[in-house]
Amino acid sequence: MEKFNKVILKFNKYYYYLFKERFNKKINFNFPQDINRWDLITNIIRIKKFSSYLEIGCDDDSSFKKINLPRKVGVDPYSGGNFKGTSDNFFSINKEKFDCIFIDGLHEYNQVLRDIKNSLNFLNDNGIILVHDTLPPNIHQQAVPRYKKIWNGDVWKAIVKLRTKENYDIVTCKINQGLSNIRKIKNKKILNLKKKDYKKLKFKDFFYNHEEYMRIVKYDDIFEYLKR
Repeated sequence: MEKFNKVILKFNKYYYYLFKERFNKKINFNFPQDINRWDLITNIIRIKKFSSYLEIGCDDDSSFKKINLPRKVGVDPYSGGNFKGTSDNFFSINKEKFDCIFIDGLHEYNQVLRDIKNSLNFLNDNGIILVHDTLPPNIHQQAVPRYKKIWNGDVWKAIVKLRTKENYDIVTCKINQGLSNIRKIKNKKILNLKKKDYKKLKFKDFFYNHEEYMRIVKYDDIFEYLKR
């Protein structure tokens, strides 16, 4: 976690409570303890016989170092990877397409949505984009501005928005805080939800509709889905 001033964190908490949302119910996702994000990524790469990989947000390289491919690029402005800079900077100069793209950068709706849209422009045919932290279990972990150490952010709102589009098919694997899979194929299960601004969705909306919003699948079922 970035080094935040405790006073700022406390201010963010009260700000969210007073001006954003109050909701105390929690979701118990029962994420499997023995399956991590890199397990899904490496298995997809192996099964699909992918040869190129892009990671947005590497931090300590916990995922990036496990990818054994002839071509891999890791983007991070602070630590890890092999491209030092923001994702916006990277995409502004990038000329290459990738088979698998993993997004785990800034966990805020606007940035995540921009990272996904940029990634779609640099995704090979039959490629896959994976987005981390899409299943927050409580209001605190998805709050923006951030005030908790364990933080999903409001990444889930970007997935909800894209699930209403015809040209992307998305499911969310129920592991390691949620790992959404995006493919550039016809949407097989369009989310019938119309919002002017998806950023204004509330955690209360997510709590009561997360199965439908995120199209959640178990780890054991994700590989069968990816064959379709």
